[in-house]
Amino acid sequence: MRILIVGGSGFLGDELVRQSAAEGHVVAATCLTRPGTAAGADWLPLDIRDRAATLDLMGAFGPDVVVNAAYRQSDWVTTAVGAAHVAVATAAIGARLVHVSSDAVFSGKAITYAEDSVPDPATPYGAAKAAAEAAVQAITPTGVIARTSLIIGDGGSPHEGMVHALASGGIRGVLFTDDVRCPVHVRDLAAAVLELARSDRAGVHHVAGADAVSRYELGCLVARRDGIDPARLPYGRRAGSGLPGPLDVRLDCGLSQRHLKTRLRGAREFLS
Repeated sequence: MRILIVGGSGFLGDELVRQSAAEGHVVAATCLTRPGTAAGADWLPLDIRDRAATLDLMGAFGPDVVVNAAYRQSDWVTTAVGAAHVAVATAAIGARLVHVSSDAVFSGKAITYAEDSVPDPATPYGAAKAAAEAAVQAITPTGVIARTSLIIGDGGSPHEGMVHALASGGIRGVLFTDDVRCPVHVRDLAAAVLELARSDRAGVHHVAGADAVSRYELGCLVARRDGIDPARLPYGRRAGSGLPGPLDVRLDCGLSQRHLKTRLRGAREFLS
């Protein structure tokens, strides 16, 4: 199978490249500025804000499957319009699309969200991800939207880096005790995304971890795994802080998990 990973130099993209190459697929991956670290892929520069360039690259590589893991939190055009460009280009060559989305599409008012829950974003980034979902569903209705949560690894994720920096005093800040998500391990997420790519599934699927934990609890789990005293982690409440965004967002992955062989572990398990 020929697989194109859009946004392959990101944290998830790198793992998607590794797993795709290990499975023996012909892999190409795009990057905006510099190639990722994973071997086994042809690295292709692409700015998905450029519709013509996106169409040209897809036509030249001719993938069977496209996984879009590209986004920029502060850039509507990349996150929303760029996703539409990827969907249009994927449809033009008749390839299958798996678009990676986020629990940021929800406000947290309902706390627990199923796959058929209607997005109600509370931030500009969430609104951009929701717009991307709408474009993908309209342009490639047979494709998959894979919504996920905080992505954790074995030391390489932004959240893990922040935990180390807070514990060492390298940065100032706190980990919130009332900001709850369902963290997922990057290996589990990549495996689930590729499994969905190989399947005949369509529509929205939730692929997050089994445990709902606060950012502070998650930080403590990371600290214990890495031999850091959790008492060194500063904590506080997000409510009343004035920071925008949802507090408690939990993705119900029950329906998706029933169709997946990949087991989506919880943070208390994969960080134990």
